Amino acid sequence: MGDVAMTVPVIRAFVKQFPQVKLTVVSRPFFKPFFDGIPNVVFFAVDVKERHKGFFGLLRLFSDLKKLDIDAVADLHNVLRSKVVRNLFALSGKIVAFTDKGRAEKKALTSLTNKVFKPLKPMVERHVETFQKLGFSFDLTNFQFPDKAVLSEEIKTITGNKTQNWIGIAPFAQYESKVYPIDLMQQVIDALTQNNAIKIFLFGGGNEEIQKLNQLQNNHSNVIVLAGKLKFNQELDVISNLDVMLSMDSGNAHIAAMLDVKVITLWGATHPFAGFAPFNQPLENCITADRKKYPLLPTSIYGNKKVEGYEDVMRSISPEKVVFSVQSQLGV
Repeated sequence: MGDVAMTVPVIRAFVKQFPQVKLTVVSRPFFKPFFDGIPNVVFFAVDVKERHKGFFGLLRLFSDLKKLDIDAVADLHNVLRSKVVRNLFALSGKIVAFTDKGRAEKKALTSLTNKVFKPLKPMVERHVETFQKLGFSFDLTNFQFPDKAVLSEEIKTITGNKTQNWIGIAPFAQYESKVYPIDLMQQVIDALTQNNAIKIFLFGGGNEEIQKLNQLQNNHSNVIVLAGKLKFNQELDVISNLDVMLSMDSGNAHIAAMLDVKVITLWGATHPFAGFAPFNQPLENCITADRKKYPLLPTSIYGNKKVEGYEDVMRSISPEKVVFSVQSQLGV
């Protein structure tokens, strides 16, 4: 989800600077709301479960896309499936380009020996370069964020009217090494809720996460669990109205960033130097685990690698520091 969300600012910048060009975004149907309302953008939903499943499904995907009279292909994912489709377009005579993910540099950044600890090129800049290879030269300096969503009455029955500072908290991630310990997150929430001018919304999904969110809610009247109560596009509307999003290194951070929300991110085994910091956010908003205590950090790009003795790196981030960072964004 985060990978897709990071393409949105790039596409918004592209269509503003090349209004005469039609873009077809090819992705899973779940991500369509990311691109709703962007001028000159058409969304093509890939059916990975049936029609476009497997190798022959990719051939059908290529056939379906050919009917759209596409002139060039920008592969912003650069994985096996997208490589097959882009190479089929190349063989048919179309111009293709793909995002260089800098895998060798990322390997050096996360190496446990001879580590090269330096910031790598952000993924959004790598995507811009992909379009430049197709002959479309632009940058992100003239970027225009979308307007804040108008909340429907249905949404407001859950959120209430906005009379306070709204903070979103997304405490989960795909891998445990990227998740702030729940007991420490409880301390963060308990501290923030002492200010009645603040309302907190908790984001997540699935029964297990909802149970944990209900625990974090801890009977605070100014904390609302949104998980399981809203459709995805409605959650996006709520996020666009937040004043701050507190997130792990996960998709919610990138969603909030693409909607022009201030984002505080917490980093455990991973690190913003890998190029996955939320778009247009200052580096000081990325709170990282203590490298003096854990000098091998980062140990992973995606958080899926485990290193002995580094299981508790997130505990080197104090709840007080997190609370202070969030409050600083609110000016309270």
